[in-house]
Amino acid sequence: IWQGLLAYVGQNQLRFSTVRRTGVGGSAMPQALIARFADEYQVEVRHGWGMTETTAVATMGTLTPRDLALPREQQHAIVARQGKSVFGVDIKVVDEAGATVPRDGSTQGELMVRGPWIVRDYFKGERSPLQGGWFPTGDIATIDAQGTMQIRDRTKDVIKSGGEWISSIDLESAAVAHPAVAMAAVIGVKHPKWDERPLMFIAPKPGQTVDKEELLAFLADRVAKWWLPDDVVFVDSLPVGGTGKVQKEELRKTHGGVFR
Repeated sequence: IWQGLLAYVGQNQLRFSTVRRTGVGGSAMPQALIARFADEYQVEVRHGWGMTETTAVATMGTLTPRDLALPREQQHAIVARQGKSVFGVDIKVVDEAGATVPRDGSTQGELMVRGPWIVRDYFKGERSPLQGGWFPTGDIATIDAQGTMQIRDRTKDVIKSGGEWISSIDLESAAVAHPAVAMAAVIGVKHPKWDERPLMFIAPKPGQTVDKEELLAFLADRVAKWWLPDDVVFVDSLPVGGTGKVQKEELRKTHGGVFR
């Protein structure tokens, strides 16, 4: 929704006359989009996270007075995270064995939540989804020493390559920072050597062009070399569902083969 709104505002040379702050969620907002809101339109972004099973918002991010003294790019990076847990909600990140990982901002694992209004059972479900009182969200996340959480991917979308994880969300956020890119999506494609490798889909902005070599060079300054997509597919548009999220299952149906 916000990507489409900003595109419309930019194409028609409009301004926001009354909007001062917006809350975002559903999908992680790319840092480049946050920067446009703040720097071009002076609109503050509040980045949150939640799901049906958490009843409402479970975490919320905002800048502290200390953060406001940082350079603008660093401020945007902070806002791109999903923030700290709200009152009454506890969060932690666990590894594949269920052990809690360090709060160092870099160690990834599955996000777990608990609280009095977190779901305990599903209607007509045979058993509770809780694991030791914690609800497994299916999101891959990190938590830093200040308790700030950042969604890195969905467990079904994270790309496992050579025993390491590649975040499709981080790759997509890096791609949409390119001035010619309107939307980006990344899926993992089977690879005979590395298990999976990233395949990127790019929908350019109207009237703009970008080629594979230019885009990969742009990404090389923003992500690790081994994260770079093995291929880039350019499309007019990406399949989007009713909630505004890219339907990656549709992309997997058409392009989820094996890299040769």
